[in-house]
Amino acid sequence: MNKNDNCRDFLKASAFIDLESIETDQNKEMPEPPIQKQCPENVKLIDLVPPDLFTCGQMDILSTLRKRKTRHAYSDVPLTLEEFSFLLWSVQGIKKIVKNGYATLRTVPSAGARHCFETYIAVFNVEGLKKGIYRYLPLDHKIYFIDCPDNLEELLSDACLKQDFVSKGAVTFIWSVIPYRMEWRYDIASYKLICLDAGHLCENLYLASESIGAGTSAIAAYDQKKIDNLLHLDGEDEFCIYIAPVGKLQK
Repeated sequence: MNKNDNCRDFLKASAFIDLESIETDQNKEMPEPPIQKQCPENVKLIDLVPPDLFTCGQMDILSTLRKRKTRHAYSDVPLTLEEFSFLLWSVQGIKKIVKNGYATLRTVPSAGARHCFETYIAVFNVEGLKKGIYRYLPLDHKIYFIDCPDNLEELLSDACLKQDFVSKGAVTFIWSVIPYRMEWRYDIASYKLICLDAGHLCENLYLASESIGAGTSAIAAYDQKKIDNLLHLDGEDEFCIYIAPVGKLQK
């Protein structure tokens, strides 16, 4: 047997057959996990530009798809707060709250509308925002400041295995996953779904970035412990799963 066979199994659909004989936490009527991680008390929430006021991102879809590619070089031009708001909304924005407040329909698809991700952003060059690490609250369409280590660029680059371009853009998106949001319903089938859903949100970032004259590059290779520590995550119930810097394109 190939040594990778067991690892490959979680990519297959066979888990959904096994799921038919499993009593999931949803079946057990266990409490549904919240759709957004609790916000710390006494933090100052920062308003973003609301979606109905967006004027950016007007490039037609055909042009956007033709331009879309992975980009590692960025200019020093800052993102406007509107552009930054647009990018955040594009990858996790909520369009409708359903199921008595226990599910959301967003700008990206998710298995069973579970949306098991949290969005953190390392901000380097956004008009009106100080440098530092922030978290996006999709239910509120707001962000809050977490902290700013003196050597944030170096820490982020080191955590990303010396891929220095990760801290050369205007912002760097860092998505964490809270697996139980998916496990509550899908148990052993969760892990295939989490990987698929992560791809959905990052592709939205690619398209949204291109539509405002910016670019991004998806990063899956990083030091798990270092990046989790940078975001103050426990590494078990919540941990980093995907990273993508964004910057305006060079002329």
